[in-house]
Amino acid sequence: MSSVRIRPFTSTDADAVVALWQAAGLVRPWNDPYRDITRKLSQQPELFVVAVDEQDRVVGSVMAGFDGHRGWMNYLAAATDTRGLGIGRALVEHVEHELRAVGCPKLNLQVRTSNSEVIAFYRHLGYQVDDVVSMGRRLIEDPSPSALPTADSTAGPTTPPAPR
Repeated sequence: MSSVRIRPFTSTDADAVVALWQAAGLVRPWNDPYRDITRKLSQQPELFVVAVDEQDRVVGSVMAGFDGHRGWMNYLAAATDTRGLGIGRALVEHVEHELRAVGCPKLNLQVRTSNSEVIAFYRHLGYQVDDVVSMGRRLIEDPSPSALPTADSTAGPTTPPAPR
């Protein structure tokens, strides 16, 4: 783990990060990961970080944010060949430190109830299941799954457009 460093996401990381998310099973048909990256770069981009190895290969990522009431963490992933090396823990600790520095009192995240391995990971880090119901409502139309770019697709941009 000592050879891995955490740095801010850059647009040249987009394809590697999306591939990482796809390998980790984080991408769903209704979430265009490139669109998520573009939106994140317009909102607290300093809370979108990657972990890279000695060859500058992206081996982990996490997006976080703070709305003034709670912090949120999304898209935490570590490359499958690096799991168990502490990359996920290091990314979580980095986000916690950054959020604590801006006065964030609590960090929330969501995990699918069927993902027992990830739930155990977060429990090991001291996270607890809150007695709440997570609710949501889509505010934008879902893209058709066939229209979504993949990391090896030429249909989508290789880097997200610059934020406006």
